[in-house]
Amino acid sequence: MTDIARPATAPEVAATRWVAATSLIALIALCLAWELVIAPVRPGGSWLAIKALPLCIPLAGILKNRMYTYRWVSLVIWLYFTEGVVRAWSDKAPGNWLAMAEVALCLVLFAACTLHVRLRQRNARALAATQTLAPAPAEPASASLEPAAQKD
Repeated sequence: MTDIARPATAPEVAATRWVAATSLIALIALCLAWELVIAPVRPGGSWLAIKALPLCIPLAGILKNRMYTYRWVSLVIWLYFTEGVVRAWSDKAPGNWLAMAEVALCLVLFAACTLHVRLRQRNARALAATQTLAPAPAEPASASLEPAAQKD
């Protein structure tokens, strides 16, 4: 693997990455605890706990800092937001409180993913601009001349 020179990670980008990963892990934990222990639909736990599985898929991409994962998580998270809003409105306590926590975590995750993508794109544009403005290294005069043809 070649070592490509990369710009230093801005503190804002690192912060959004940390917030996105933390909120995603918290959302997974909330979904599992909610449906298995705290307020399951049926006593003893419910099959709704499998809703946490799709959230485990982007976890690896978020932890590996893959831009594509941040983009599609910011779209998929709205399904969990919608479920949280519906259950906050229809469930009784403590389910409605857990649903409001789900809504809050979804909003935090969306904001972190969106801001992360925006900041990384801005940094990439700034890096590209500085590289195009820098003068190209001069080629030595001897390297530009072709060797003279030898006559025998």
